[in-house]
Amino acid sequence: MIKELQLRVAPEIAYQELRLLGTVSTELQVDANAIKKMQIIKRSIDARQRNVMINLTVKVYINEEPTTDLLITPIKYASVEGAKKVIVVGAGPAGLFAALRLIELGLCPIVLERGKDVDSRRRDMARIARENIVDPDSNYCFGEGGAGAYSDGKLYTRSKKRGSVEKILAVFHQHGASQDILIDAHPHIGTDKLPNVIKAMRNTIINCGGEVHFSTRVTDLLLKECEIVGVRCQDGREFNGPVILATGHSARDIYYLLDNKNIDIEPKGLAVGVRLEHPQHLIDCIQYHSKNGRGKYLPAAEYSMLTRVDGRAVYSFCMCPGGFIIPAASGRNQMVVNGMSPSNRGTKWSNSGMVVEILPEDLPEYEKYGALKMMKFQEDIEAKFYEESQSTHNAPAQRMVDFVEGRNSTSLPPTSYAPGIHCARIDKLLPNFVATRLQQGFRDFGRKSKGFLTNDAVLIGDETRTSSPIRIPRDKDTLIHIKISGLFPCGEGAGYAGGIVSAAIDGERCAEAVFNYLHNKD
Repeated sequence: MIKELQLRVAPEIAYQELRLLGTVSTELQVDANAIKKMQIIKRSIDARQRNVMINLTVKVYINEEPTTDLLITPIKYASVEGAKKVIVVGAGPAGLFAALRLIELGLCPIVLERGKDVDSRRRDMARIARENIVDPDSNYCFGEGGAGAYSDGKLYTRSKKRGSVEKILAVFHQHGASQDILIDAHPHIGTDKLPNVIKAMRNTIINCGGEVHFSTRVTDLLLKECEIVGVRCQDGREFNGPVILATGHSARDIYYLLDNKNIDIEPKGLAVGVRLEHPQHLIDCIQYHSKNGRGKYLPAAEYSMLTRVDGRAVYSFCMCPGGFIIPAASGRNQMVVNGMSPSNRGTKWSNSGMVVEILPEDLPEYEKYGALKMMKFQEDIEAKFYEESQSTHNAPAQRMVDFVEGRNSTSLPPTSYAPGIHCARIDKLLPNFVATRLQQGFRDFGRKSKGFLTNDAVLIGDETRTSSPIRIPRDKDTLIHIKISGLFPCGEGAGYAGGIVSAAIDGERCAEAVFNYLHNKD
């Protein structure tokens, strides 16, 4: 007999198998020895009240053994050698999932990635902190796995109407991610585990007859009349076929290319601000309503903040419990930071992007840049912070209360940010309409969450890569560019996703759109 049970239990029961077994046997009124297997299907933390509880959905096998321990049926990827070829530009989550879905559909993906493989990237990323050297093709944004490979691996998304979140999580699990991602309400792989998952995905693509080319930057789109028929790379090689353009939100050279070729693009709203770093223990105390923090069983606490100031959203973004802050520049004269967490979320720091919504109409002074106006706005902020840092990646920083009250910080707390921080007036470096909204937003957050607004927290600037500054318009049904056939704008870089899972979903949708496009051409 198999029973499915909904439970609401204390953390010490949820995370101790024997105690959970006792609770399940009591709830079902069966002998514990008759329970052959308990399989947690869903798990979420409810920290709204003083006593933190865990909600569980448990599948219980009574007097019978389960036929499998898996929560999913693995996808079988068949050989696509000799099949029609499709060019996938970019090996981030959108590109990788597009490639895997193409294989499912019987098409052969040719993945072109400007950066290096996921292991070789590490050395280039380390040089940013040690030597202030940014490789424009291999950094935290570019390379196998894209920005997601080394920016935490969080898999929570609200984009559930566009495709199957469960399918995306299942593919990650099939390629080595922990089964926990199929269970937890806020699934997370971790920066230490995600690279091996990405390598396994690459191996699936290659073993099925697809191709993955690293250090292969696309520099031109091959246009025949009003159809994209392939791409040209920096080394002169050409690859022919319809193109899924999944280059990520930082591939500014691609935006310049599209603009120069008069391929329609448009400015898109984004958000800019800072990274805010607290001691993790303080966030645990606040979120779990306990002066002792999270205790033995609870994970590092997360938070989500949102308010509106003068008609614009001010909110937390990419919250990284037990994580650290990283230098995320992808080119020269840029100061940008981001955050990540290892799988155990075990550092003593917590960080989150704290950003202000910016819409194209907010920047009339940038109208002269046309469709590139929001990107130019990003570039100007990054250049200003870089100049203030004397052309290094030692980041400007200001204590939280000092920022809100508009005064200098005379000292700074320890930080997770490896290149180091120095005292600076972030309230003056940011555009005034961003700084003042952030200041009011922090006051609001401090009122809602006692202890959150504190000088034990530090702002580290700047955070500008929250999303693409450009949208590449496409038909809502065919996903083909509105004026150029054969081109399928995809994922974050095209303005249609906002994180690993939503980008992966869009990658799958674009693969299906290419399949339909080729079928209709035949």
